Amino acid sequence: MQTYQEQGYYSPEEYLQLEENAEYKSEYINGIITPMVGGTTNHNRIAGNFYAALNFAFKQQDYEVFMGDVRLWIPQKRIYTYPDVMVITGEPIYWDNRTDTITNPIVVIEVLSDSTEGYDKEGKFQIYKTISSFAEYVLIDKTRIYIEQYSKTAKKRWSLFEYDEEDESITLTSIPFQISLADVYNKVKFGEKQKN
Repeated sequence: MQTYQEQGYYSPEEYLQLEENAEYKSEYINGIITPMVGGTTNHNRIAGNFYAALNFAFKQQDYEVFMGDVRLWIPQKRIYTYPDVMVITGEPIYWDNRTDTITNPIVVIEVLSDSTEGYDKEGKFQIYKTISSFAEYVLIDKTRIYIEQYSKTAKKRWSLFEYDEEDESITLTSIPFQISLADVYNKVKFGEKQKN
């Protein structure tokens, strides 16, 4: 991952100012700004499929679903990031009255990229755990049918569920939602050369 080289450290305020005028999105991790790598068509299909199913399922319920253009601020770790999909209960809690930045996801869904897979699985999960509302983390492989679901069962206790068959369904435990892996991977083309 490349980072901004103009200066060694940026304040959160400097990051937000740069982000408003940027041609691409970047993450902010405790003073360091890292440009986000562009997504592939498979990445986009998977995130879009999950988002569309969630959004449709919650039309008449007290949940909202956001895609990768809504930023997440994690104050305990001083991190701004853009999860692929987030679900909140009730109203969004905006950071500093910014309607592009929320602080209260209950579910975070990430489609794994070659360049960020390790960070998404280990680093981000530990970071997301500092969010009081956070109760479920879903990691989706874009190169094969495989999903990891981490569900909070008690304070500092998480269960892992793994799915790798197209006829399986994933049932979220923190919100009333179920989706088949066939629907998650709808129109995804495995074996195509896609890199990010």
